[in-house]
Amino acid sequence: MSLPRIVSREQWRAAREELQRKEETVRRARQVLGHERRRLPMVEVDAGYVFEGGDGKATLLDLFEGRAQLVVHHFMFAPEWENGCPCCAAFLDQVGHLAHLRARNTSFAAVSRAPFTRILPFKARMGWVVPWYSSSCSASQGDFNLDFEATVESGRGLVDRPGVSCFLRESDRVFHTYSVYDDGLDGLGTLAGLLDLTALGRSPAGGEWLRLHDEYDH
Repeated sequence: MSLPRIVSREQWRAAREELQRKEETVRRARQVLGHERRRLPMVEVDAGYVFEGGDGKATLLDLFEGRAQLVVHHFMFAPEWENGCPCCAAFLDQVGHLAHLRARNTSFAAVSRAPFTRILPFKARMGWVVPWYSSSCSASQGDFNLDFEATVESGRGLVDRPGVSCFLRESDRVFHTYSVYDDGLDGLGTLAGLLDLTALGRSPAGGEWLRLHDEYDH
């Protein structure tokens, strides 16, 4: 691996300012994309998905924990695996304290195909407290991972892929608003990055609403 070339401070500053102009162009483009993302239409989810978590069986509505929005991390963990995907584990490591998302009326949960009895010891080993559910339970309609393209058919059978899906609820009605997979997760995992995927975004804009994670008035 070659190192950057050595230049004077003046040459470095000129190169940095040129790059900064390009970064500003990208930043503005991200803002436009974020606005368009929030204007995407949504589709109602009427399948009776059943998950298994720490408190037993749960529906997709239960995963909201009473909040308006839900971000689901499609964590790659096939039923026959002993451990979860290292890349997905690294993603979950960086999500951080959920109090900040919850203060924005947004819940977060990981969902995998592995049975909960296999998820539980791996979760304990990693030291995570994030809600994590198994989608291996029989559902009354549909298959959560297949329906939301976190698991796809291939010549090798069913293959998982990492992803994030966002949901919005209105009373007891649940709507799917956005999903992203594979390389689309690059740069995600931060509070701002996850909120930017949701229909409500970071509202209100800016960071004035941020508190120490034990100071939010729930």
